[in-house]
Amino acid sequence: MIAIQGENRRRPHWQLLAKRALDYGGAGLGVLLLVPVLLLIALLIRLDSPGPVFFRQERKGLGGRLFRVWKFRSMEVNAEARLKDLEALNESEGGVLFKLKCDPRVTRTGRILRSTSLDELPQLLNVLQGHMSLVGPRPLQLRDCERALEYDREAFERRSMVLPGITGPWQVAGRSALSFEQMLKLDGDYIEHWSFALDLSILLRTLLVVLKRSGAY
Repeated sequence: MIAIQGENRRRPHWQLLAKRALDYGGAGLGVLLLVPVLLLIALLIRLDSPGPVFFRQERKGLGGRLFRVWKFRSMEVNAEARLKDLEALNESEGGVLFKLKCDPRVTRTGRILRSTSLDELPQLLNVLQGHMSLVGPRPLQLRDCERALEYDREAFERRSMVLPGITGPWQVAGRSALSFEQMLKLDGDYIEHWSFALDLSILLRTLLVVLKRSGAY
């Protein structure tokens, strides 16, 4: 599947093919090389708190279609049920996204996973399934999508022109320190000026951001 819809006539075909080759090749190689790390994380999660190793949640992807995103579980098993009780404490500007630095639902192992972004590693499976790309706008949970449509429908729907990514412009520009409006602008600029070189640049910058643990909680 071509990664960018509605913009294909403006993109050299080889760049689109290169993006998908990078996605499948990078995700496949990543899974193989990271098997020991993935197993260790799974063990730590099981030892730290009761519940499954993985967390799966519906998100909106290309064309607004729903898919289930894979993550390592970093919260208690009843985390989604407790969300309504914590809405009043939301620290995200504008309240479109839900962000809470000291979220009581996060487990001890989960805090490490989230600060290092290791909880996102299972999304390599989403890339292999064709639901995500290595680079693209962040796939939002349905709660956030509903509020985003009310905030700026046109800008939000534009994000669905591309596959969501494990990393993207938001992650390397400040992550949780940015407002939702800034996220929309970064995603819009990414879609407008996308190139294969831009994806490579974001992947390299992601490594630096992860090492610094910038804006992650």
